[in-house]
Parts: sequence; C-alpha cells; structure tokens
Amino acid sequence: MAFSSYSKDFAENAFTSIENRFITKYLPEANGEAVRVYLYGLYLCGLREDFDAESTAKILKLPTERIEEIYTFWEECGLVQILSRSPLYVEYLPVSASLGKPKPIRPERYTEFNRELFKLLQRAGKDIKAYEQQRVLEFLENNPMDPQAFLLIVEYYVKKQGEKLTVAHVLNAAKKLVREHKLTYEQVETEYADFNAHQEELGSVFRLLGIYRKPQDADYEFLEKWRKAGMEANAVKACAGALKKGTLQTLDLLVTELAERNIFTQTAAEAYLAERETLVNIVYRVARKLGIKVGNPRPYIEEYAEKWTERGYDEESLTLVAALGLRLQYGFPELDTLLDEMYVEGIVDLQSVKAYCAKRDREFRLLQSIQSVCGVVKKTTAALDMIAVWRTWSFSDEMILEAARRSAGASAPLPYMNKLLSEWKRLGAFTPNDIPEREAAPSVRTTSSPIKSEAAIAADTRYEREHYYSVRRDAADRKAAQARTAAERDREFSQAESEIRSCEIEIAKAELYSSDRLPSLKTALDAAKAKRRNAMKRLGLTEEDFLPEYACKKCSDTGFLPDGRPCDCYPRAK
Repeated sequence: MAFSSYSKDFAENAFTSIENRFITKYLPEANGEAVRVYLYGLYLCGLREDFDAESTAKILKLPTERIEEIYTFWEECGLVQILSRSPLYVEYLPVSASLGKPKPIRPERYTEFNRELFKLLQRAGKDIKAYEQQRVLEFLENNPMDPQAFLLIVEYYVKKQGEKLTVAHVLNAAKKLVREHKLTYEQVETEYADFNAHQEELGSVFRLLGIYRKPQDADYEFLEKWRKAGMEANAVKACAGALKKGTLQTLDLLVTELAERNIFTQTAAEAYLAERETLVNIVYRVARKLGIKVGNPRPYIEEYAEKWTERGYDEESLTLVAALGLRLQYGFPELDTLLDEMYVEGIVDLQSVKAYCAKRDREFRLLQSIQSVCGVVKKTTAALDMIAVWRTWSFSDEMILEAARRSAGASAPLPYMNKLLSEWKRLGAFTPNDIPEREAAPSVRTTSSPIKSEAAIAADTRYEREHYYSVRRDAADRKAAQARTAAERDREFSQAESEIRSCEIEIAKAELYSSDRLPSLKTALDAAKAKRRNAMKRLGLTEEDFLPEYACKKCSDTGFLPDGRPCDCYPRAK
C-alpha cells in the first residue's frame, strides 16, 4: 500500500478527463441515462474507495438492471469491457481502442430509415444490394451524422444523377460532410442549397467553354476557389468567353492570372482580356516569323509584348521587324534588343518601321553579296550598321563591292573594307576609276605602274563571277516578287492569306489550351487554303510562280554545286 493518498477534499476538487472522441462520436448516439452512467463510472475509476453497482444505482436513481443494460450498450461500442455481471465489474477502455472495430448493428433502430432509403432509390430505378445496405448502416453506426441528413444526401444525388447514382458516391459525399462537421439535416440542407445556387453559374461557364457534360462535385471546387480569391462570377464568365473552348483547368490558369493582377470585376476583366488577346496574337505572329514555337504565351507577353505595345509598336510593325530578325537568326531576346535600339532612334510608327526594314533589307542584300565575295562575314546588326555608314560616305554598292573584292582573303574582311573605304573617302575616290592603285592596300603608296598581282587578278575574276550570278538571281527573285505582289492586290487572295494566318495562330493556342478545338480549326484552315487556291487559279498563278525560277537548276544561280564544286554553267567555265 502506498504511504500517501489524496484527501477527500482534494479528490472532490480534482477533474475527470473526457476524451474528445467520446464527445464527438459517441455522445450524440447515446441517451441521457447512458451518458450519466458512463461519466459517473469514469469518475469512480479515479477513486480508491470500493463502490458497487447497487450504490451507483441509488445515487443515479436508476434500477440496477438498467445500469447493467447501459454498460452492455457501451461494451458494444467498444468503450468498456464487462469483466463480471454478478457482481457487476466494468473495465473502462480508451476511446481510441474502439476505432476501426466493427460495431454490432441493431436493425430495429433503422427500420424507418431503411424504408425511406428504399423509396428514394426506387425513384432512380436503383436497387440496393445487401452489402451496400450494410455499408450504409455501418457508416451511421460509426459516424454522428443524423440519419435524416443522410437521406437528404441520397435525395440530392437521386435528382442529380438518376440512374447513374451509386451508393459509393453517396457514401463519399457523406464522409466529406462529416469531415467538414456538417452532420445535421439543417447543415446538409444549407450545403446543397449552395450547390443548387451555383449550378446555373457553372452551367453558364460550361456552355461558354463548350463542355457538354453534367457538373460534378469536383467542378464546384473551382467555383469555391475563385470566390475565395475574390473573383466576381461575371469576371469568370468573361474569362470563359475569351477562351471559347477548353477545360476548367485551363480556365483556372486564366482566372489565376487575373487574380494575380488584382483584376476581379467584369469590366476590368473584359478590358484586360481584350488587351491580352492582342498581345497573344502578337506573340504567336512574332514567334512564327522568327521560326520559334511558343507553348504558353504568358511569359513572352509579360517579358516582351507588353513593353513593345506600351512603346507604340503595333502588330504589323512587330511582324515586319520579326521578319528581319529571322534573317539575322534572332530569338525574342535579340529582337527585343533591336527594338530597344529602334525606340531610342524614334522608329516607332508603321511608316518609319517600314522605311527602316526596307533600308535594312537593302543593306542585307548587299551584305549577302559581300559574303559571296569575302566568304566568312557574320550577319549581324553591327555589319548592317557599317554598310549604312559607308553609304552615308556617298559610296555606291559598286564601290563597296570593290572594297569587298580587295578584302577577300583578309582574316577580318569588314574592318579591312572599312580601312579601304575610309582611305578612298579621304582621297575623294568615289568610282572605281578614281582609285589610284586598285591592287594596293590603303596604307601602301607606290608610284609604279598599276600592274596587277596574281591575287588581284583572281579577285577580279571572282568578282566578275559573283556579279554574273548576282544579276541572274536578282532577275529570278524580282519575277517571283512581282507574281506575289500581283496576287496580293486581289481581294479574295488577300482575305484567304489573312484567314490562313489567323487559323495558324488559333491552332497554336489550341494546342496549349484546348485541344478539342483542333479539328474545327484545321477544317477552317483547309477551307482558307482552298479559297487561296481558287483565287490563284482565277489569276492564272501557281505556287511555283511565287518561287524564284533560277536559270540553272543545278546550282540555283549560285555558281556552286551542293558539294561545293564550281558549276559549269558559268560562261568562262565552258
């Protein structure tokens, strides 16, 4: 025996601990007498005094037989164990020990419930199997949900799903509500009233997205997410209308994008989406011109397109600059740098951009000619800028190509050309005949007769050959350009070209956001191409007319075969 003990006063002022699981799970199932007996017995467990069932019955004013019946009930619940009935001796078990144990079900408690359950299922033409009924009753035994609340869940899903209703689906819905502590008839009624209120809202979103199935429970979770973010219902509909086709997942990406920009109202959403549509089209058109495939346009919009449009560049201007960027093998970062330089120079409106691109095109063509003479010359804006400077020095293309001829073989052709041209400018030599000594470098002076070296003769020969092929290529390119210009003057052809570009942009977007639109978009693209072919047929044109028709099919008027050998179509080679 212990050498110390509680005094009576101390024991009376102590506390009896009740597990929360007893309150949430078992107390709702028990009547007042059962709870009184359980709590008083729990209190007695903490006392050292002997206390029998008869004494407890007198204090609680209950028959001894009733005390035994109640402990039998709690034993069925797994909360106590009756070690002896005469005399009655009970051992209390922790509430957690009862979890997961199958409880004996007393069917007589659920007679009315089963009758109502069968009626509801018959409305949907469903029969409940024995094992399904057992699962339902086990759920009610192990969870503190009101049976009438469960029947309300069944009624809701009978109306919603009809013949597709399954008992498993109802049980899952009931378990979800239990987790949310919605256990009474009134709480469940409020929950499904919210569902019904938002059913029409979700149906409108489905119609805008082209979704033709019935809303599921998971679909409503998106509405709940958007409401918590502060998004107005009409703002969500505006996003769905902008997508036209898609899924709730793709709509969620767009709604999240608006929320991140603090756009929550319909008016603000419509304004943003209209601007965004323009920016998306810009990104896809620029990417197409650059030969780049873009998946999600949002990063390109935020990094580039927004800045470009804020500076005043429109879609047509950006497409022209992107076409120039393709020739320079640019991506979005390099194109952005080029547009920064143009902006500093005040080249923003469409006319100035057209003039800039036309000027750059002429410089680019000359750079290609320089490449054909000198060999290794990189296509960069720096190289084009050098050509632009040489032209401001009043040098013709003929003189610039003459400098290129004389720079052939140099390790750095462009710097060498720059030295030659600057020297000729100083001397006032602006035609080939004005050049004092054609074979000499700009830093070398001599009074000897202008006898050409073998290197100079070879350079002259190379220049004549390149000039011969350049003239032939230009003639073929000019003829193809004339055919294209004639076609673009035709209204039907121009409309078809515009429709083809629009369809290609929409297809690129659909591949990312709404693949279900692809069949209809490809059909529209095929129709636009057919319209284009009909226009060309009426104009007497073919696709081949838009391509340069070179005189020599073997070298395409370049002078060299694919393996690098000189072509025999050059007159001197024959």
